[in-house]
Amino acid sequence: MTLARLDRIVLVGAGRMGGALLEGWLANGLAPSAITVVDPAPAEQVKARAGSRGVTFVADASGLGAARTIVLAVKPQMMAQVLAGLRASAGRGTLALSIAAGQTIGDVEHGLGHGGAVVRAMPNTPAAIGRGISVLVANAAANADQRATADALMSAVGAVEWIDDEGLMDAVTAVSGSGPAYVFLLCESLAEAGVAAGLEAPLAARLARHTVAGAGALIAASAEEPSRLRENVTSPGGTTEAALKVLLAGDGLGALMRRAVAAAARRGRELAG
Repeated sequence: MTLARLDRIVLVGAGRMGGALLEGWLANGLAPSAITVVDPAPAEQVKARAGSRGVTFVADASGLGAARTIVLAVKPQMMAQVLAGLRASAGRGTLALSIAAGQTIGDVEHGLGHGGAVVRAMPNTPAAIGRGISVLVANAAANADQRATADALMSAVGAVEWIDDEGLMDAVTAVSGSGPAYVFLLCESLAEAGVAAGLEAPLAARLARHTVAGAGALIAASAEEPSRLRENVTSPGGTTEAALKVLLAGDGLGALMRRAVAAAARRGRELAG
């Protein structure tokens, strides 16, 4: 499925993630005339760029015709009200693609009341530069074409993975949805450690930023596992090995990360009710 073949796409919400999706769609061949954005206050930069290319922006869903695909990119606390307003545009043949955190497939099914296809997606913030990863799960009503449509829409901002068990979404959120924040914290902590070791703060910040960004790019470009890349830079008896002995200790980074991911997954289950 290519984006150029899609039409009657309604994007509800043009904030940070909705705007990233819109930019990705346009950059990858989705016709501006195929998109209607529903948002009473879209990000000005998003509206200026997309509106000048022919994307339609409306303040609410009243008067919308039947949509082939509705992409829900609104805050979870707004979802019930938004879904109620979309019922007239969502028939049994409409695909609802939700990227709202903590909102289950059942929540969307109940809110739309159309008995149709629902795909739930969890993207992450690197989608803003086309380097995100999204995990998708579909309900039983979603057919192969609708799954392909969801895949194409999310692939415009990065890699896509599918799961069959929606119950795994809390773990997915804890790893990839929240994961960029863990990497940003690593960058902060590395810079702070550099200052503690005697570096000037601006230099430490630059070293940490470029090191994290470069290591991430190397992982993306390499066919080797991260463990092998780590071993490649670790000389026996050297400085890296001395540091890794601390990070790999029983109470080190691995144990800390397991606790962090478990806490995020647990909170996800709590938010979903």
